[in-house]
Parts: sequence; structure tokens; C-alpha cells
Amino acid sequence: MHVKNLVRFDHSVLKAFSPYFAGAYFVRNKTDGWRSLGGILLAFTGVEALFADLGAFTRSAIQLSWMCFAFPCLLLAYIGQAAYISQNKGAYSNPFFNSVPPGTFYPSLVIAILAAIVASQTMITATFQLLSQIIKLSYFPQIKVRHTSKVFHGQIYIPWVNWLLMVGTICVTAAYSNTTKLGEAYGVCVIFVTFITTCMVSLVALIIWRLHFLIVIAGFLVFGTLDVLYLSSALTKVPNGAWFTLLLAVLLSSIFVLWRYGKENQWRAESEDRVPPSQLLTESPKNAEKNGDAPVLRLSSSMGGAPVSRLRGVGIFFDKTGSPNGTPSVFIHFLQKFQAAPAVVVFFHIRPLSAPTVAPEDRFSVARCFSRTGSNSTLRDFYRVTIRHGYSDEVLTSDLGVLIYDNIRSFIIREHGMSAAPTPLPESNSNSSAEESTSTSSDSFDPASPTNTNNNNNNNNPPFNISSEFANNSNQQYVRAALASLQKAYEDQVVHIVGKEQMRIRELRGWDNVGGAGRKFALAAFLWLRSNTGSKVANMNLDVEKLVEVGFVKVI
Repeated sequence: MHVKNLVRFDHSVLKAFSPYFAGAYFVRNKTDGWRSLGGILLAFTGVEALFADLGAFTRSAIQLSWMCFAFPCLLLAYIGQAAYISQNKGAYSNPFFNSVPPGTFYPSLVIAILAAIVASQTMITATFQLLSQIIKLSYFPQIKVRHTSKVFHGQIYIPWVNWLLMVGTICVTAAYSNTTKLGEAYGVCVIFVTFITTCMVSLVALIIWRLHFLIVIAGFLVFGTLDVLYLSSALTKVPNGAWFTLLLAVLLSSIFVLWRYGKENQWRAESEDRVPPSQLLTESPKNAEKNGDAPVLRLSSSMGGAPVSRLRGVGIFFDKTGSPNGTPSVFIHFLQKFQAAPAVVVFFHIRPLSAPTVAPEDRFSVARCFSRTGSNSTLRDFYRVTIRHGYSDEVLTSDLGVLIYDNIRSFIIREHGMSAAPTPLPESNSNSSAEESTSTSSDSFDPASPTNTNNNNNNNNPPFNISSEFANNSNQQYVRAALASLQKAYEDQVVHIVGKEQMRIRELRGWDNVGGAGRKFALAAFLWLRSNTGSKVANMNLDVEKLVEVGFVKVI
């Protein structure tokens, strides 16, 4: 259609590709020509949204779709409309529908509606991608993100943002009286995006690409000059409605900066708890094991040196950071408040990956918190468990305790070169007495006992096979004792312990309080956002009877 208009009406509009005629236009029209740049902005709006979809599509796919399809189609559309307007002076008020051939108005209307739907979908997808990147950079609270494809890992959907965009679109459309003002408001946003992009690319060229500063300055002057010309023209539209988009941009930027400022203060306060377990717990006396005595678990001297009593069961402490040398804050505060620790302590960390799923055999990683622990050591029952999962995997389920028990049990066996056939997992609510459980646990791990073999056969529980290189009795005894201790603790109870971190704003006094009102207001706003966007313990898909929340307060 537009090629037909070009051939039929005025093919001389192709001269617009020459920079000479663009310069002559500005010389001839002067100030009016500069002001008209604000209207030209709408000719390339949507390009920035296309490239914002890099999270959902590859860079080559976007480049090919733009250079080989979208850009040529846009050029043909605008050239055909310009050719028609040059011979029909009154068609400039609505060039698209006025330039279509007779009888094709309604098909063109359908195409325009479909194009608007595609454009809106591009903007929605771009918003999802940008917000997900902002969340990863800790500039926005963690909100629910759904992955919609197991093949294309970057395709996401954010329900809360989708509804917010719908409400915002309706409100903005109702507030603006005509599409001209709406277009002017959108144009200011677009040219600001291009100018900021030019500045950021220049910084990347200097810092990351290490290009010579003269080359960077030359490129910045070329593209920056063009951006400034368009930006200065677009800013004249601010009183006509573009002020709304600028106000919205300032509001969103303030929220992003506010959240980052609050998170940095939170991280600074939490850094006080980043101590390795070896500096938190110790055994007394240190030579107790050599003398045949049972060592006593104590807090370190820096923590007061008080003895730590042991509780029945397995305590799974949720570790937010997952540092291999750190200790979960919830465990530190649990020790400080109660001076007690479960019989088996597990530091549990969840590590999400960008893949849709992780194979079950690659999902769990188990390590000891304390190295060089003897058979009688009170520190041997401290483990660190990390679970890697994809966005389609469900991790926090009612059988989480069973999975952790099974993986720790397998880790103990592999650690000492032993192999075992799969055995039935113990029941957490056993009706047998504690003495019977202990006896069964101890006997079931003795591979040399005929009685144990018979008992295992009766219970469909095959015996362990000791590898030849670990025929030493001390290693067998250590493994038997560790497995018996683990099973006994599991049969007693399994408790999931989650930290409930509250924050309080530090009161500044004296000269430090000068200007502290702004800081206090910013942190108060951050805490309000945090309290209304954080995940709740009640939403965890765990057995509520085995879920404990330990509260503690940090001063920021």
C-alpha cells in the first residue's frame, strides 16, 4: 500500500534520507524547525521497549527482528504517508487512515488495533524484564515472579505489575483529553531514555571496554548532540502534559533509591552477625576426647563462655546468606537467648537458579560446619545443607525434613568410604520407646552382627557394605555412632527454625542529629515497605506444628 503511494504520488520524498535536506530544513525554518523535533519523536517510539526485552530474547534475535523486519516496515510506512501528504495537503491530520486505498479503511483499522496490542505486549514484557533486573540489584522489594516457559528461561510474568499497568493505563487514558498530549508525554520519556543510554554506554566504553577517551568523547559528542537537540525540543511540551511522566519517573526512581539505601543499612547491621561457627562454639575441655571424657559444648569466650545444653531432635535453621564460613543470624540469636542447641543442627540455605529444574541427585549439597571432629565430639552433629533448585521446582514441602535427613545420612556414609543399599526412612512419630529406638539404631548399623542381619531382613532393611579400604574398626564405630545419633534425633522431632528480623532506627544525638530527620524519614519509609512486601512465615508450605519463628531486633 505504501509502496504504491510512493510510486503514484511523489517519489522525491526519498530525498529525506539525505542529511543535506535535513540541515536545509532547519536553516529554512529555524526555531519552528527545532520545535518540530518534539513531534518527530513519536516516529521511533517503541524501539527502546524492543531492546528492553533482552531478558526474554537473545540479542541477535532482537537485532535481526529490528534490522530485517521492523525498521524496513517503519520506513516504508512513513515514506508512503509522506508521499501521499505531499499531494494531499489536508491529509496530515490523520495520515495513516487518509492514505489507505478506498474500501480498506476497516481492514486497516483491524491492523492498527492488532499493532496496538503487539506494542502494548512489548511494553508489558519490557516492564517485567526491567523490574526483574531491578529486583536482582536490590533496588526493589522481592515480589512474586512467575516463569512462563521451561524452554525460554527469561520469559516471566509478574501479576502485581500486570494489574498495576492495566489500572495506570486506564487512568492515564481517561485523564488526557486527546492523543496529542498523550504522545507528547510519551515522547519526553523516550528521548530521556536515549540520552541516558548514550551517557551509560560512554561510561561502559571507558570503564569496561577500556576504549581511548578521545574515541569515547567523539562518539558521545555525535550522539549526545542529537539527543540534546531532541530533548530540548521535547521539554517544551512539559506544560502540555509531559509533566506527568516526569513526575512518575521521579517517584519510581525515589522508591528504587530509597529501597537500596535501606538495604545497605540493613546489610551493615547484619554484618555484625557474620562470624564463623568456630568463633561461636567450642568444646571444653579441649583434651577431653583424648582422656576418654565427654567434652562439653560451650559458647566461645567472646560470647560469654556459658555451657550449651542440647535439645532433642533436629533443628533446621534457615540461612539467608548461605556463606560457607558464616553462621545464620537466627542460630546466633537462638544461642544467645536460650544457650541451647538441638542434638543435630542443620544450616539450611536455598539457592535458586535460572534453570527450570535441577535433577534430584544434583539438588542437595551437604558439608560439615566443623572439620576434624572425633567420635565423641559434640561438634560432629553440625551440618550445612544447600539446596539448588530451578524456578519450576517446589522446595519448601512437608517432606523437607525427610529429604534433609536422607541427604545427611548419605553424606555420612560417603564421607567414610561406605556404601549402603537404600533403606526405609524412619518415621518421625514412632510409637516405640526411646530405649527401643536407640537399641534398634545402634544394632541396625552393625554389618558384622548376624542378629542385625536377621532384623534387617525382617524389616526389609538391607545391611551396610563396608568397603575394603575402610575395614578399620574405629571408622566403622564412628559411622555407626554418627548414623545412630542422626536417626535418634530425627525420630525425636524435626523443627524448622526461621528468623524474624525486626529493625529499629538508631537515635542520633548531638551534632550527628543534624540532618538526621531526612535519614529517619527514609529509613521509616523503607521499614514500612519492607513490612508490607516481605514474605510471611505462614505462607511457607511446611507443617506448622514443626515451624518455629525466632524474633530478634537489629538497629540501623
